[in-house]
Amino acid sequence: MSSRYNPSKGLRFAPTLLSAAIMAATGVPAFAQTSADDQEAIDAIEEIEVTGFRRSVMDSISTKRDAAAVVEAISAEDIGKLPDSSIAEAISRLPGLTSQRLDGRASKVTIRGFGENESATTFNGREQVSIGDNRGVEFDLYPSEIMSGVTVYKTPSANIEAEGIAGVIDMQTVKPLSRDERVIQLNGQLEQTSFDKLNPDGDNQGHRGTFSYIDKFADDRLGVAFAYSTMSSPNQEERWNAWGYPEFTVDGQNYSILGGAKPFVRSSTLERDSMMLVVEAQPMDNLKTTFDALYVDFTDEKILRGIEIPFAWGQGAISAQPENVDAASGFITSGTTTGQRVVVRNDLEKRDAKLNSFGFNAEWDVSDELVVEFDASMSSVERDIWSFESYAGTGRGNDVGVADTLTYTFDGGNTGATFDHGLDYSDYNLIQMGGPLTWGWSQALNDKYNIGGTPLENTAQDGFLNAPEIDDELSSLKLAATQMVDAGIVNSIQYGLSYRDREKTKKSQGYYMTLNAFPEMLTVPEEYRLGSASLDFIGMGNMIAIDSGAMLRDGYYDLTDEALTGIQHLTKSWSVAETVTAAFVQADFESDIAGMALTGNVGLRYVQTEQRSKGSAGNTIDGLVVASPTNISHDYENWLPSLNLSLAIDDQQTVRFGAAQTLSRARLDEMNASVQVNYNQQPDSNGNYWSINGGNPALEPKEATGFDVTYENYFSQEGYFSVALFHKELDSWIFDGTYETELVGVADPATGNVPANSTATGSGKVNGGGGTLQGYELAVALPFNVFSESLDGFGLLASHTGVESDVKDLNGNDYELPGLSKSIESLTMYYENHGFQVRTSMRKRADFKGDVYGIGFDTVQVDVKGETIWDAQIGYNFEDSGVTGLEGLSIFLQAYNLTDEPFTTLSGDNALQVRDYQSYGSTYLMGFSYKL
Repeated sequence: MSSRYNPSKGLRFAPTLLSAAIMAATGVPAFAQTSADDQEAIDAIEEIEVTGFRRSVMDSISTKRDAAAVVEAISAEDIGKLPDSSIAEAISRLPGLTSQRLDGRASKVTIRGFGENESATTFNGREQVSIGDNRGVEFDLYPSEIMSGVTVYKTPSANIEAEGIAGVIDMQTVKPLSRDERVIQLNGQLEQTSFDKLNPDGDNQGHRGTFSYIDKFADDRLGVAFAYSTMSSPNQEERWNAWGYPEFTVDGQNYSILGGAKPFVRSSTLERDSMMLVVEAQPMDNLKTTFDALYVDFTDEKILRGIEIPFAWGQGAISAQPENVDAASGFITSGTTTGQRVVVRNDLEKRDAKLNSFGFNAEWDVSDELVVEFDASMSSVERDIWSFESYAGTGRGNDVGVADTLTYTFDGGNTGATFDHGLDYSDYNLIQMGGPLTWGWSQALNDKYNIGGTPLENTAQDGFLNAPEIDDELSSLKLAATQMVDAGIVNSIQYGLSYRDREKTKKSQGYYMTLNAFPEMLTVPEEYRLGSASLDFIGMGNMIAIDSGAMLRDGYYDLTDEALTGIQHLTKSWSVAETVTAAFVQADFESDIAGMALTGNVGLRYVQTEQRSKGSAGNTIDGLVVASPTNISHDYENWLPSLNLSLAIDDQQTVRFGAAQTLSRARLDEMNASVQVNYNQQPDSNGNYWSINGGNPALEPKEATGFDVTYENYFSQEGYFSVALFHKELDSWIFDGTYETELVGVADPATGNVPANSTATGSGKVNGGGGTLQGYELAVALPFNVFSESLDGFGLLASHTGVESDVKDLNGNDYELPGLSKSIESLTMYYENHGFQVRTSMRKRADFKGDVYGIGFDTVQVDVKGETIWDAQIGYNFEDSGVTGLEGLSIFLQAYNLTDEPFTTLSGDNALQVRDYQSYGSTYLMGFSYKL
């Protein structure tokens, strides 16, 4: 596909090509023209009440077919009956969508090649806060069990209250007044990981449970829905992690070698308690009100044990044989270090998040021609991370204690290296608590531990504690109306005003930890010994396993604030607020072209944004951080036109066209006003004496113009196929660059004087550049009963998306969009009939650039290898079994990540230079659902 395509050509050829392809593959021409006999058989099948997964497929197809825009949808049956720990697992199987895993669970969702920060997430139509540092929602916060559906808008309409170049993902709760009968349901599951406990104090078994209640009262004028869900989900991981791969030159030949490694085993447990309440009231025939509330209490506790192994960046002597050099890249695949000392790590990490979301909506039918809507909502999240590292070794400081001889070997592939070693790292007499290497320099730490007037420099760090905090609050108001009109082809006009106010605050905190026994090492007390943890997967044998968290709580460590001397905490602490005022108008129309029904909408959305960022400007003077507050405002406006057309060729064929101007707001951490400031005695190339490094509070959104053409053929209630072409003209993006700003009245940190020249050269993110993204999408839902009634119950869902981009940065260099995989595929094969349910699902994506947590929980972009993940389920529903008392019972077995697909990232282009290789094993669940 070329970098640009003609939408009209896609419109003309797409139906013919796809129909021909499917007919050729299946030999069934009835998809385009169903025979009378076949139609009669299909109608007979459709008269039978279909439930379960097949019902959910039909509901999703109906939502897609009736939508005014290009959408994908999931119903409650899709979510509740697949092996999904969160909404993300289910969403990532939709055409054009995929996800990035975090600790083995799907978390960040991408749409058509755009990362999670380029899409918006709403809950019942209202934009949501996030527990991460940025805008992208981590969907593992949301339980799948209490949602009734998800709709993904790939093309926008003016009346959607959120912005995103990629699209909008809307999660929905149940509407109790729309239910025909009372529902009381219990779900329960037991969970087991395929890995045994990798840490002696870890878990490999868990549970999940959900209670839901839906009912109507007062002559069906009051409806209530309540759901409570609890989960304790274990997870195990074997991780290879590299420091990096330094390069060097010998006799004109370029080589690279392992700089160091930090492999570990992780055992974690995710605890999540969620409550959802919906109260729907219709006190009058022309007035309906809805109140909804969601509360999620989310805790993820991790136990991590491993050995940090310096190599080329260590103090030992390095040797390697010529035959252990990869000829193509010069990478040394095996080497030995002699006289090396390592760091034995017993770490803990706890991530707490509490989310509250409240919404109120009222719809008033003023007359048969006018409906007025009022909506108010508030959502907030508080997230705290407590990440604790403890160090142990054979002696304190470099060149002290027993050294080891270590050899690493890369056997090929992306699995990382294995080691040969000489010491027993499970020997509590050999391995003692204390910092074995002199790293983590701090003037404050050295001054604090100046023993007898002679500072033991860089030896007082026996561990480290990271404790970043996030608070995110968002309030919104909306007043809108729908006016029925008779103005030519226009049948209704929607218009309204909305207001959103959001403030996100991050506080970065870190503390050096020093044992009370300093400067001596400490033999681990008996009461804190937990035996050993195995590192056989990297060849390092067993290592000591201690309850280091209990030692911290019991007062074995003193803390020193890293912010005293570390400027990074100043530049990573900030508050960003946004006030967004919007107005929209949208005309819905219908017409007739050559006997074909044409429907759609055309709209315009005006968005005015005022952003405010508070932070600090500072520098390090005489080893200590000196700072002053900053408060910077910026405002901008955008006009966002949109058009959606739907042409019904006949009862089953539809062609859609969408065009819109869209935007994605800058990442919040890139907009912060916290900067490191320097005043130089000589001007730079711009003539400025000031230089700053940090956030850019004047960033404006990324902008794009998008075009979509889709052909859809709904050949049965349970089946359809579609082909889509999409193109995004990226009018403006955000890249690394420099900009100028004013520092009026700011004093030189070194002298305290205010210089006359206040103009500064800033280094950070800037608007500019751009390019294109384009692709195609094929999707099919194929029930096998279209071939024969004997195959009723069998079916498949499949999709394939191909994406290409051509984006240049400010210097004209090629730029790879975060989250872009050149191919995305999904497949679900199922059988559901007579109470039996069998299903297997696959999602696959190609390589991409993804955001992960780095040192100090900084967001780091890395090269992620493609992956293929298989899930499966088998179950039985007793509804038609004839067994009295079991009519509401269903039982099932589920499994996900059946093939133990790893999460792999690389350091650069060399496939041998593995940054991360994370193996999680498989997870199995056995459960039941009982409806009273």
